[in-house]
Amino acid sequence: MTTSQYPRSLKEEVNGLCFLGRLIDKVKMRNAGKIQDYNYLTVGFDKYLLDKLEIQAEDFEKHVLEGGSEEDVSTWVKANGKALTEEEKYEWNNMVLTFGPKAPMAQQAFDRNKAALAEKRGVSVEDLSHITTWFGFIEHDEDRM
Repeated sequence: MTTSQYPRSLKEEVNGLCFLGRLIDKVKMRNAGKIQDYNYLTVGFDKYLLDKLEIQAEDFEKHVLEGGSEEDVSTWVKANGKALTEEEKYEWNNMVLTFGPKAPMAQQAFDRNKAALAEKRGVSVEDLSHITTWFGFIEHDEDRM
C-alpha cells in the first residue's frame, strides 16, 4: 500500500452484514486512487458478498459512486439484492470472521502472505502463528490488532 488509509474492518456491520461497509469503503477509496493494490469486486469476500446478495459488481460500484450516504447504499442493496434472513446474515458474518485456508494451495498462499506481513512488521513468522483466519490477517495487516 502507498497510503496508511484503509477501508473499515470486516467486522463492522452495515444492514446486519459484516464486510458490506468495507466494500462500500473499498469502492470509494479505490476510485479516489487511495487503495490501488487491494483485491477488488471480482475476488474474495467482495465477490462472495455480491454473489450472496445477487448483485452485479458493476451495478454496486455505479450506485456507490453516484454518491449518497451509507444508508442510501444500504437501502439500494435491500431493494436490488436478495433479501437475506437473519439466519443467512448470521451465517455470512460467522464465515467472514472465521474463514481460513482449507486446501493445501490456499494454506500455502496464506503462509506466503503471513511471511510477507512478518517481514513488513520486522518479526518472525512464528510471532504471527496466532493468525489463522483471513479476518485476523487483514486486521493485523491494517494495524487494527
